[in-house]
Amino acid sequence: MSETASPVRRGRLLRIAAAFAVLLALISYVVVQYVTGGGAPRCTVRTAEGEGPTYELSTEQAANAATISAVGTTRGLPERAVTIALATALQESGLRNINHGDRDSLGLFQQRPSKGWGTTRQILDPVYAAGKFYEHLAEVPGYSRLPLTVAAQRVQRSGFPQAYAKHEPDATLLAAALTGRATGALTCESGKGGEPGDPAKVREELVRAFGPEVLPEARTSGRAGAPGPREVAVPVPSTVGTDGGGASQRGWELAHWAVARAEGLRIEEISYGGRVWSASESDEGWRPTGAASGSAPGSEAADVRIRIAQ
Repeated sequence: MSETASPVRRGRLLRIAAAFAVLLALISYVVVQYVTGGGAPRCTVRTAEGEGPTYELSTEQAANAATISAVGTTRGLPERAVTIALATALQESGLRNINHGDRDSLGLFQQRPSKGWGTTRQILDPVYAAGKFYEHLAEVPGYSRLPLTVAAQRVQRSGFPQAYAKHEPDATLLAAALTGRATGALTCESGKGGEPGDPAKVREELVRAFGPEVLPEARTSGRAGAPGPREVAVPVPSTVGTDGGGASQRGWELAHWAVARAEGLRIEEISYGGRVWSASESDEGWRPTGAASGSAPGSEAADVRIRIAQ
């Protein structure tokens, strides 16, 4: 009896030891996450009302999504086009600018140099890749009235055409925020520390995404309300229509773009429409500033103000 029980006990002890080792590893991981602030920064998008579904994504994904949206609206395309593009990129690359894929597929939309989409360098430029996607989408007759999966497939020619449909709810939420229709709907956590940001780089990226008209002329230094040396002021044309709260859709499009790019561009604070987002209090999202939203048309208060980390 003892001879047969001994191996059983040894097996039980080995299983207990293995379980204990796994538990220790898990505890160690939790401790490290707690000490270091826990994982990579994340972004959350929700409806304008703050109720209903939400979608969480990494700051890398949010930055790429913001670029895709900006390229689409700058071309004068509707929100539906942005939704289709975002759902496509979610399926093809998970909104990551990857340098690999099936055969020679690359980038956000897994475009292929061998099929005439551009050079490797071009396709790995999110602005270029998004522009090429929209160029082909605009050639699809009635794309805005087609089911999303049909419109996307007309551009992509995928072997799995039904796969795009599952991303439509998340893409719809993202598009509403990034086109500015949903106000204060996108917020991102901010990483700790890092190098100072560069206002010139922020201006360069704004122009790349939205075109040169986004920054028509730098305001004269010393003028009342002029931005400081670590601040970029992006004017919002008074001709742009406003939403029910008085904040223009264009302004919130620019503000959400800045939040999505905050981690990479070292943006410290963004203010618009009587609300402010700051890296130091990013867990609170958009907070009221107590200031009026946009004051008079053409006033300095109608700018989207972007302050860069020092």
